[in-house]
Amino acid sequence: MAEELLVSTSSDKKEKYNTLIPQVEALTSGEPDLIANLSNIAAALRQTMGFFWVGFYLVKNNQLVLGPFQGPIACTRIDFGKGVCGASWKEKRTILVPNVDEFPGHIACSSASKSEIVLPAFKNGEVALVLDVDSDRLNDFDHNDQVALEKVMRHIEKLL
Repeated sequence: MAEELLVSTSSDKKEKYNTLIPQVEALTSGEPDLIANLSNIAAALRQTMGFFWVGFYLVKNNQLVLGPFQGPIACTRIDFGKGVCGASWKEKRTILVPNVDEFPGHIACSSASKSEIVLPAFKNGEVALVLDVDSDRLNDFDHNDQVALEKVMRHIEKLL
């Protein structure tokens, strides 16, 4: 069955997220495969929000391993505590970085990445995966992104 995403033409981020989140929930409803769901979520986020890079890293054998993503090729493995993704995993919290060049230990998978937000999803109280979103513009993420993407992550936790 073909899926169709209704993308808001508004320039308001909050409105775009408000249109997107129920569609993400509907898109993943009834689909038990995590990889399929993460793939569609990454595509929906990139298509709707126009992000430079959107992807998931899954916790496997004490590393973050690249999962479904949309955008240029990416780092395949990230160690615990390393870079923004590893820090989010270690600190068990969302990390919003206005300028990646100012983040100590930033891992530059792409030199075009300028700002980033990383959000963890939990299973049994432990980080199971992180969502990594990069922009090719400085200071591109704000509180609206954090709130909306955290809602997406709470939905993903129900799929784990």
